[in-house]
Amino acid sequence: MPTSTLLQRLIPLLLGASLVFAYAPFGQAWITIPVMALLILFTSQHNARQAFRIGFFFGFGWFAAGLSWIYVSIDRFGGLAPIASIALLALLFAYLSLFPALALWLWRRIGQRFNTLALGLVPLLWLLAESARGWLFTGFPWLELGYSQTDSWLGQYAPWLGGSGITLVMWLVVISLISWWQQRRWYQATFAALLLTLPFALPWLHPSERSDDSIKVLLVQGNIDQSIKWNPEQHWPTMLHYLNLSKPHYASHDLIIWPEAAVTMPEPYTDDILANIHSATADEGVALITGIIDFRGGQYFNSLITLGQDGADAVAEAYFHGHSNRYQKHQLLPIGEFVPFEDLLRPLAPLFDLPMSSFARGNAVQANLQAAGHQFAAAICYEVVFPDLLRSNITPATDFILTVSNDTWFGASHGPAQHMQIARMRALEFARPLLRATNNGISAVVDEHGHELARAEQFVATSISAEVPLVRGDTNFYRYGMWPTWLFALLFALISIFNVVKRRQNQ
Repeated sequence: MPTSTLLQRLIPLLLGASLVFAYAPFGQAWITIPVMALLILFTSQHNARQAFRIGFFFGFGWFAAGLSWIYVSIDRFGGLAPIASIALLALLFAYLSLFPALALWLWRRIGQRFNTLALGLVPLLWLLAESARGWLFTGFPWLELGYSQTDSWLGQYAPWLGGSGITLVMWLVVISLISWWQQRRWYQATFAALLLTLPFALPWLHPSERSDDSIKVLLVQGNIDQSIKWNPEQHWPTMLHYLNLSKPHYASHDLIIWPEAAVTMPEPYTDDILANIHSATADEGVALITGIIDFRGGQYFNSLITLGQDGADAVAEAYFHGHSNRYQKHQLLPIGEFVPFEDLLRPLAPLFDLPMSSFARGNAVQANLQAAGHQFAAAICYEVVFPDLLRSNITPATDFILTVSNDTWFGASHGPAQHMQIARMRALEFARPLLRATNNGISAVVDEHGHELARAEQFVATSISAEVPLVRGDTNFYRYGMWPTWLFALLFALISIFNVVKRRQNQ
């Protein structure tokens, strides 16, 4: 293999792999912009075909390092030989790598005809590719570049532009600095400096305002081992475990939250127990929200239900199966919650026949959960990665974002930390406190600025308590979603086109 071809593979592979340190739990957010700049400078020296190769290997390094935690679940629960697990992951990483490859190929393809015009199109092309990654085949938008800035000062853009808008801002900074380095025009460096310093002023313009009211919340983390979670003999011990962690706090809290599928006996087969819990919590004036598997009409739904205070329908005080104060998961996880081509795949390996992997979808837009006199926009596990889905379920009356999960599949890897980082981005985008209860961590209460008010360590059975203030005010991202980001990216591309045309006319 020629040295040049080897470098076209190795350099972008290492650049992409280095991005893992920009995300949680490593938290080196500063890495992202230099990596993006080096990627563009390196790719600009090559033609479109070579740019596709560069983008592919950059993506492969990016996703292989960043998503390596998926191997933990496949190795522990997939029933495949290690070589088969690695091959399956390699196919996933190769598929995801096609999207940055496509973006860089389009950039250089245009650049071969229009030269510097193409540089201004990079942000728009990248956003188009990432949007396709988040939509195609139900979407997998994990590891967007914007998530790396959740804890940096650039995270202040989230209420205005969202996580994808932060990605755009970083690309605009990179392109402006590269243009300044090549052309030495003062306004290019000034624009980059403005984008980098503006976030320090944005907190003064933050649209949210805390009220004088608050609620006392308890998050319960059961730490149930995944290997026994769905054992029928474990249903009642698990229920007792959660009750023992909760009952001492009934009188002192407004709301108690159990994680995803904490109640493993499906409704309606556990109605009598749920009715007792509803009665006991209502008597104490506390609400309880729990994950549960609902079974109705011959279909299973990954659900959340409310018990206790405000737990039943307005027309009935007692619990009954089918009451409307519930949420059913819409965005299902491929393989884990539904199996595409299941008649073909399920017989191949245990990986394609996991327990509870045949769920039906809930509606994309559902009413907020009601509990303790407040409204909660819900997202179960993987759904919190999809901001537009959550945005469609938030209303001006929404008090909290509620997300529950079970990251037990991924052990002590960096996957759960990334998941928590993504969830915190949602709190920033919508300026609402976020309550996240998980089976074995990371459980946390997060304020409207993305700061953790309370946090449970992983791999322990515990409960955490926090006084959470209520917040009012709608963010620009809630009002307009991705439209401003798309418009800014398009405007930047059009300005670049105008500048090139003007220079050509002057030559």
